Amino acid sequence: MSRLRMERRRKLMTFTPVYDVHTNTLLGYLGDLTLRGALMVSEKPVEAGRTLTMAVEFRETPESPPSAHMIVSARVAWCKLEERHTYYKVGMEFLKITEEDKRTIEAILEKYEISRKTPK
Repeated sequence: MSRLRMERRRKLMTFTPVYDVHTNTLLGYLGDLTLRGALMVSEKPVEAGRTLTMAVEFRETPESPPSAHMIVSARVAWCKLEERHTYYKVGMEFLKITEEDKRTIEAILEKYEISRKTPK
């Protein structure tokens, strides 16, 4: 874990599309998520340092309404092509999220986080 990372990354087990709000285009899909940022998997590179306003569409949970989504501004911290693959991993830092967004993220992580416990 990076010294700069304040929260443990949590991988998601659900198909979660991410869209650019201004161009209404698909940017990619969430790979992991924290209250401070996210990792997105994309077919195209995204310029580091760029600020995006993105819409994230989560699947329904008991704690969130059907088709729950959030719109959040994020800074692209880094972007790298995965070795031997044709996709990019994009690290994003949320610039500001609302209390409602925090509750949505917490509910999503509770429901869809990949368990890291080893079977007994």
